[in-house]
Amino acid sequence: MFIGIITLFPVVNPIGTAFILNPYFNDLSRKERKNAVKKIAFYAFAICTVTLFLGHWILQLFGISIPVIQLAGGIMICKMGWEFLSAGNNSPEQQVKVAHTAEAVSFNRLQDKLFYPITFPVTTGAGTISVLFTLGARSTHEDTRDYLMNTGALMIAIIVTCMLIYIFYLNTKTLIQYIGPKGENIVNRISAFLIFCVGLQIAVNGIKALMQA
Repeated sequence: MFIGIITLFPVVNPIGTAFILNPYFNDLSRKERKNAVKKIAFYAFAICTVTLFLGHWILQLFGISIPVIQLAGGIMICKMGWEFLSAGNNSPEQQVKVAHTAEAVSFNRLQDKLFYPITFPVTTGAGTISVLFTLGARSTHEDTRDYLMNTGALMIAIIVTCMLIYIFYLNTKTLIQYIGPKGENIVNRISAFLIFCVGLQIAVNGIKALMQA
């Protein structure tokens, strides 16, 4: 369970992603924000659960290997992290805010964005899927008892991660008020760097596996 949480947490990065996505929720009331965050957490749970249980068979259906998923997912995460790092003096949150200054994001308009792009690929993207593909595929080769234990532990890790998504997404305003604009920019920069490093590590693991195949 702890391995699953440690593996998923830096990939999902609920704290850093909460800062990045906060502008989407700025114009919402507390009740509207709560409803939106509930749906995001549910979508994230659904994506992770489907990936965990069906990922192995999806890969077989399309003839895709896990190293390829790791390489592609790692490249996508590196790209996102690099874009945030090279965004000039503006923080990732400010970049998102600029894209939405033309028109306030009401709750009704936000409904269409809750799954894409907020949940996928920003919250649970290629990195999360590649990690769960890998962990889920390994479990299928074990006996029934070990499979149930490992799958149960991963499900607990997914639930804990989704709870963290809910908590941090709901209380981002409070965190921003506490740390101030400078602290927010520092957190965003560190988060972007960690996102880039996680993506690079996933891609390197994929390359190593492909070279050994």
